[in-house]
Amino acid sequence: MLDAMLSRAIRHGRLTVHFPDGRIRHYGDGEGPEAGFRILTRRAAWRLVTNPGLSFGESYMDGAIQPLDGRLLELLELLMANWVPGCTHPAERLLAPWRLVRRRIDQFNPAPRARRNVAHHYDLNGRLYALFLDRDRQYSCAYFPTGTETLEAAQAAKKRHIAAKLRLAPGQEVLDIGCGWGGMALTLARDLGARVTGITLSAEQLAEARRRAAEAGLADRCRFELMDYRDWTRPVDRIVSVGMFEHVGIGNFATFFRTIHRALKPDGVALVHAIGRSDGPGSTNPWLSKYIFPGGYSPALSEVLPAVERSGLLATDIEILRLHYALTLREWRRRFASNRDAIQSLYDERFCRMFEFYLAASEASFRRGGLVNWQLQLTRRLDALPLTRDYMVETERALAPA
Repeated sequence: MLDAMLSRAIRHGRLTVHFPDGRIRHYGDGEGPEAGFRILTRRAAWRLVTNPGLSFGESYMDGAIQPLDGRLLELLELLMANWVPGCTHPAERLLAPWRLVRRRIDQFNPAPRARRNVAHHYDLNGRLYALFLDRDRQYSCAYFPTGTETLEAAQAAKKRHIAAKLRLAPGQEVLDIGCGWGGMALTLARDLGARVTGITLSAEQLAEARRRAAEAGLADRCRFELMDYRDWTRPVDRIVSVGMFEHVGIGNFATFFRTIHRALKPDGVALVHAIGRSDGPGSTNPWLSKYIFPGGYSPALSEVLPAVERSGLLATDIEILRLHYALTLREWRRRFASNRDAIQSLYDERFCRMFEFYLAASEASFRRGGLVNWQLQLTRRLDALPLTRDYMVETERALAPA
């Protein structure tokens, strides 16, 4: 059955599969990319028939599937290039509508559940993230103006790019929703003279952000709280949210943007940076939802903008970042590989395989699977910003290092 399914699914490139009984089969037209994998157990082969979206990653974690020559990224890119456009795997065709129906259940994220979901991924051993992120621990898409920047330079450029869209003035108050380890908040306080409150649901991130603020001498202008965004009530001049909206859940989009509207002063500006879909609404991959981001979803803008409009906010600028996250993930993946022994000492081999699969599958998704990043600038008033975008370019250049 798996042989028949692969014959229908793989149309382009060349996929080589070693089956448990010793057979070797080739699929595709032989033109273009080549990759392959070895299936070590009959159970793994059967699970690829019944639920490949979940079982491929699990079988890799368990060692029951092995990419040929260790080329996991190339294998995932080849599979996505063939399966994503037509979803020709029959089990996936049957499961896709059910996953769409279940979205509101899977993404039901009241505050207690949201806190547990965040802890699942972000409250891991702090050393883990230090071993593959940049020095500022930016855990979101970097910004590559030329594509040749180092990870550190690209993450600094991302912060400047976002700061320019906020049009900040010294002394203004900023709310950072989903502040991570504090890098964005500290940058806005140090480089632009803002007063920033960062909120997070991760106890590990909170402790590290507070430590960094004290160490930098910015604790008086940059404070951090363990708080759900829905609990914020005080009006502020600016709101920024980077890489957090993916955890909101489709049933809470209206609440999220109503909260921003309520928290912004009448002349305020907000900037939301998130992962999205260029090919319309979908559902979260079941493996990613189970092992990496429970309750998470990266939406198409067609799902986001209606909630913005109903909230009373105005979308004043929308930018789509193509391939920037693929470049970011490439650097994370390389650093993870370089520090794999140290990471394995923190956890175990299965954990390392899980993270390798997550980073490679994510990179492949941004190259082949229709994922992009979008930045959405929002205001309450039409005249809150200049008539043209020139101020963004001018501010970004002024903030750049000489």
